[in-house]
Amino acid sequence: MLGQTITERDPFMPLVRIDVAAGRTPEQLARISRAIHEAILAEYRIPERDYFHIVTEHAPGQIVAQDAGLGFERSSGVVMVQIFTQGGRSQEAKGALFAAVARNLGDAGVAGEDVFIGYVENTAGDWSFGFGRAQYVTGELAVPAR
Repeated sequence: MLGQTITERDPFMPLVRIDVAAGRTPEQLARISRAIHEAILAEYRIPERDYFHIVTEHAPGQIVAQDAGLGFERSSGVVMVQIFTQGGRSQEAKGALFAAVARNLGDAGVAGEDVFIGYVENTAGDWSFGFGRAQYVTGELAVPAR
């Protein structure tokens, strides 16, 4: 049913944008992307192939990420992560995801202070997977059940 509330373990796939300063190797970029995907798989139990990441490198000075008054400094190795997904997950689930992303990125060589995550929620009607149609609305894709 369109507009239903989902639980922490429903398979709504996210779209992830990852912004980094230029200078990492292709292997390092792939490791960062995979670390984030592994965290989402573990916390939200989405299907493995729901893997939609956009990794963008920026020239020096094109990413500004200060401490927001928290009293720490970020390095030039900051990783800015935007997660776009359907709404309905609890704050506890989101917090667990944030922690898993930070932990996995730490294992990939990214310092905790360099992990910045923005989480954006939307509805089933906000997605088109191709052909200019909102497949959850048209019924071409079933809205995952609770």
